[in-house]
Amino acid sequence: MNPDLVIDVSGLSKSFGGRPVVRDVAIQVRRGEICGFLGPNGSGKTTTIRMLCGLLTPDAGEGTCLGYDIRREAPLIKREVGYMTQKFSLYEDLSIRENLDFVARMYAVPNRDGEVDRTLEQLGLVGRQHQLAGALSGGWKQRLALAACILHKPRLLLLDEPTAGVDPKARREFWDQIHRLAADGLTVLVSTHYMDEAERCHAIAYIAYGRLLVRGTVDSVLQDSNIATWLVKAPDPAALARQLEGRPGIDMVVAFGTVLHVSGLDPEALDRAIGPWRDDPQLQWSPAEPSLEDVFIALMSRTRDELQ
Repeated sequence: MNPDLVIDVSGLSKSFGGRPVVRDVAIQVRRGEICGFLGPNGSGKTTTIRMLCGLLTPDAGEGTCLGYDIRREAPLIKREVGYMTQKFSLYEDLSIRENLDFVARMYAVPNRDGEVDRTLEQLGLVGRQHQLAGALSGGWKQRLALAACILHKPRLLLLDEPTAGVDPKARREFWDQIHRLAADGLTVLVSTHYMDEAERCHAIAYIAYGRLLVRGTVDSVLQDSNIATWLVKAPDPAALARQLEGRPGIDMVVAFGTVLHVSGLDPEALDRAIGPWRDDPQLQWSPAEPSLEDVFIALMSRTRDELQ
């Protein structure tokens, strides 16, 4: 067992009612790493997270989380994990301080009042500590939920789409806090739909249709994708998109204002496909690096075709 790996699992599979939700997933997360867990709705992210922290038992697969066996030692994992669910799960009719005090009692935290004080200070909640949780905005609820997750000093944070529905400023402040926690040695696995958040992670893992499709740094994922992308500025981008879509060699045509992103999994086939339009003086073509969104859409399309 590698002591640097906080999460080290392989072959994880789970079905509900005979329908596979997670298929043979292997994932490793190093100590102090922020790993972004990406994928569309229904891809198996939440189910995977729940298997990692002992809330669900895998149908197949094995491995460790925090050095504990995910099958035999689930109660020990739960003691040392902070799990932030998609839905705000604290008591809305209690104040911020009362909620944190309740969490501290649940974990039998020593010096309870002192640890609540410390966490309020750490998350910038001192001035609002007597405010009812139900009266908080989305961003402040998110901050309270994070405070509840770190109060018992876990070694691993599992965050399930924690920034959904909050404004950009709150999202940025949240991620600044996550990086501060990771710098202190805390390991984080965070699921997200936002590409800008994925780019703030040390590593990313992408899951679709229950299968883990790629894992690595953002740079390595982009470099290994072999996706070619061209930008084309057109006077009528919608009309041009209709002409390009579905042609052999063109896998994606996406509009960004008056500019189209035209991408393909085979660079040579893409060059041939756009050839008839390259000399049109009304069109301005330029090569571009693929985005994470380009890579993930292509991976989803490829996997869907394999499963059909």
